[in-house]
Amino acid sequence: MTGSGGSSGPGGPGGGVREVAAVFLKLGVIGFGGPAAHIAMMREELVRRRGWVSDERFVDLMGAANLIPGPTSTELAIHLGHERARGRGLVVAGVCFILPAFAIVLALAWAYVRYGQTPAVEGLLYGIKPVVVAIVVWALAGLSRTAIKGWLTALVAAAALAAYFLGVNELAVLAAGGLIVMAARTAGSRTPGGGAHALLAPLLGGPYGLAPLLGGPRFADPAGGQLVHLFLTFLKIGAVLYGSGYVLLAFLEGDLVERLGWVTREQLLDAISIGQVTPGPVFTTATFLGYVIAALPGAILATVGIFAPSFALVALLTRIVDRVRDRVWSAAFLDGVNATALALMAGVTVELAGEAFVDPLTVGLAVAALLLQWRTELNTAWFIAAAAAIGLARVLLFG
Repeated sequence: MTGSGGSSGPGGPGGGVREVAAVFLKLGVIGFGGPAAHIAMMREELVRRRGWVSDERFVDLMGAANLIPGPTSTELAIHLGHERARGRGLVVAGVCFILPAFAIVLALAWAYVRYGQTPAVEGLLYGIKPVVVAIVVWALAGLSRTAIKGWLTALVAAAALAAYFLGVNELAVLAAGGLIVMAARTAGSRTPGGGAHALLAPLLGGPYGLAPLLGGPRFADPAGGQLVHLFLTFLKIGAVLYGSGYVLLAFLEGDLVERLGWVTREQLLDAISIGQVTPGPVFTTATFLGYVIAALPGAILATVGIFAPSFALVALLTRIVDRVRDRVWSAAFLDGVNATALALMAGVTVELAGEAFVDPLTVGLAVAALLLQWRTELNTAWFIAAAAAIGLARVLLFG
């Protein structure tokens, strides 16, 4: 697969890594709204403004990230860092995208443990949410021209959107979308080059492949090894978890509340809420819980544990993502996954809009953000900052 338009290759010595660090630190700070919003902001910053990759390459990487466990937007950030600065960029992009959220959630966890509550953030979210919806809608409009390649992928996307609203498992929808397009395009033909097994062998085979991670270890509670146990518990969750924050809630409740008894369900719900309303990856819920369980060492180990599989899996995935477009069947499968992933992103956006549009002012903020994206080249970070200021002013003036 060829790749990218613009300056997609690594920069000069150290320059590419420094640029990756700066971009993903900024995205980590302004990345409110969950994975769909993160993806939209990455597309705006790295495709439209900086030209690191083309829309086609961006959509392929997004589809690939959807196929592996872990936080999709974080894994897309790691992919994009690899595109810009190879191995060092892969690590730096992920760390810098996670770091702002880690710091913010850690501060909120400290306040929670010390005072029994966290500082209010509803004012910020009042203004930010509708603007995030507008940013995602604009990105969807641009990405659809690349992801929807004819009537077949359009029908698959429509069916995927309907399945999402019916509550069908997201991974099942992705797999079905890929398989339907692959079957339609390759009917009656053979799959040269060894087929799926040859393409997936780097991921599935050997002691460092994906299969050992998907087994999901079960750990006893060794005496005196609580921190090790905590790390391994979050490592397991990061290695096997697909889906939204609600799926994360189910996994954490099963392990931390019911099996281990480390936190109460009320504490868990507070942690999920903090992960949802702070910028950056929702998986920084682990930071909050780790701090509640074992203070700063627990926060660090839980965060490293839940995100480490994403770095490993993306590093493995980079071995095959460039081979996908070289085979008819795998290119068709990826086209189906890409169209389906875009439909799932649209479904999440509809739900986010239902939460964001609560009065005429929020609708006006979204319309203004759409118009500004259409008529100007302003960085969306300014939209987020202005929306946050409006939300805070409303709280101060009207309570």
